[in-house]
Amino acid sequence: MPDWRLRQASVDDAAAVALVAQACFLATFAGVLAGPDILAHLAGKSSADVFARWAADDAAVLTLAEHIRGGAPVGYTLLTPPDEVGETRPGDIELRRIYALSTMHGTGLGAALLAQAVADARNRGARRMLLGVFAGNLRARRFYEREGFVAIAERRFKVGATLHDDFVYALEL
Repeated sequence: MPDWRLRQASVDDAAAVALVAQACFLATFAGVLAGPDILAHLAGKSSADVFARWAADDAAVLTLAEHIRGGAPVGYTLLTPPDEVGETRPGDIELRRIYALSTMHGTGLGAALLAQAVADARNRGARRMLLGVFAGNLRARRFYEREGFVAIAERRFKVGATLHDDFVYALEL
C-alpha cells in the first residue's frame, strides 16, 4: 500500500498546494536558475491565492497528494485549458503542473499523479494532453517520455525576468 493518497483539492487546500509547489520548484531549480527569478516566479505563479483561484475554477482540476500518516501535502497536479504551450487544437488540455516532493520520488507517486490527471482529462473529453518542460530538466523529460509523451515544439518560458528554453510535450489520450 502506498504512503500517499490522492484527492481533488478545494479552495481550502490552496496553502498546502502552494507549499508543495514552492518547495518542489526551489528544490528542482536552486543552482540552475537565478535565485531572484525563482522567488519572483513563485510569488506570481505559485501563491496560495493563485491555487485558490484554480481550485475554484470549473475549467481546472487540482489534485492533491497527501501522506497517509498525518495528511501532509506531498504532491499535486493541475490541469487547465491550454496556455503558453503554442499551437493548440480542439480537445487539448494542459497538464500545467505535476510535482512531488523529492522524498516521494521512487514511490510511484509521480506515475499515480499522472494516471489521475490522464483519467481526469479523459473524463472532461480531452483528446490530447500538453505540457511544457524546462529543456534542462532531464529527469522530468525522461519521466514524460517513459509515460508516452512526445516533444512536439520548443518555446521560450519566462521565469522571473529571464527567458529559458522549454519543450512542449504532447500525449494523445
